[in-house]
Amino acid sequence: MSRSRMRRAMSRSRPSRVLSRSRTRDRLRAAVAVAVGLVLAVSLAACGKAAQIGERMSVAGTHHHGPLRIGLLLPENEIVRFERFDRPLIQQRVKQLCPRCTVSYSSAQHDPAAQRFQIEAMISNGIDVLILDAVDGKAVRHSVVQAHRAHVPVIAYDRIAEGPISGYVSFDGGSVGRLQGEALLRALGPKARSSRIVMMNGSSTDPNAGWFERGARSVLRGKVKIAKSYETVGWRPENANRNMSAAIAALGPYGIDGVLAANDGLASGVITALKAARIHPIPPVTGQDAEVAGIQRILAGEQYMTVYKPFKPEAYTAAEMAIAVGHGRSLDGIATHRVNNSTTRGIPAVLLEPVAVTVHNIKSTVIKDGLYRVDQICSKKYADDCRKAGLIDPDGSPHDAE
Repeated sequence: MSRSRMRRAMSRSRPSRVLSRSRTRDRLRAAVAVAVGLVLAVSLAACGKAAQIGERMSVAGTHHHGPLRIGLLLPENEIVRFERFDRPLIQQRVKQLCPRCTVSYSSAQHDPAAQRFQIEAMISNGIDVLILDAVDGKAVRHSVVQAHRAHVPVIAYDRIAEGPISGYVSFDGGSVGRLQGEALLRALGPKARSSRIVMMNGSSTDPNAGWFERGARSVLRGKVKIAKSYETVGWRPENANRNMSAAIAALGPYGIDGVLAANDGLASGVITALKAARIHPIPPVTGQDAEVAGIQRILAGEQYMTVYKPFKPEAYTAAEMAIAVGHGRSLDGIATHRVNNSTTRGIPAVLLEPVAVTVHNIKSTVIKDGLYRVDQICSKKYADDCRKAGLIDPDGSPHDAE
């Protein structure tokens, strides 16, 4: 072959060799990229597992150093406590701890769908942390997950909520039920074992209702006959009234020796039904929340007891938790317990102890703690009852606790 032909042949083969080398480099780069990706994926997976513990706090790396925007979502405003105590006490404590922090408030009016909308609206409006008392703990789960994804921590208040909540404060629901059950057994006395009672439980959408019921049954089991047990939809007194009327029709007007009503609102519906059936004397009826009307019924001998839950420490703790997680701090210095919901384990919690109130300790509990003044309880209608209980002197002047 001539030299000219050899040069032409070499010139034709050079581009293919250059292209081959280029492809080889591309393949090497791709292999390196895959290897790096695999290393990163393994590292991220390991970090993800380690981060699951941190996710329980739901702060997701968010640290606010300035004033917080706190959302307060309560389930209703028909139960006196929420508007009269919980809401103002939470707002008061927030202002004490963080004067420039703001509190946006919404009431769900018993409507789970409305509460979900309220949560999502607050997230969209840039809220930093939520205090949530759920109408339905399961129904809000998706909204709580949305809050978590938006780096908005959620403090469950009074009722546990499903989803990745950051903290929980309430009263020990088992203790509430046990106090009610123990009081009812004392009221029934030696005849308890042969007595028939009705259980007027709360709404099944409220996880606390089941907690109360389990606590009560743990005390009552084997010591009294539970003749009827009802769920009271929405915790509404009118539904309790209908349930009680049905129990009276089924058991007879004198076939009921006592009623374990889960709160004072249900107790009012129960007592109205007993009066309408002309049952006298009214059998012992329990309650919860220490509403003024409940205390007055106790003084009048219509309701046997209520469970007093000091709202101030509960509300103050919720405010303290919200400010802590809003600023990215741990709840270890606040929480005294750990609880689980169906999605999250080891939730930092504070579970407070409730107090049983009967006619004998009204002065040393709700009056001494400043929940009510004597004049708020002892209206003209209840003046004689208050004198008998030692709340007012014979001349009508208040006899406040020292």
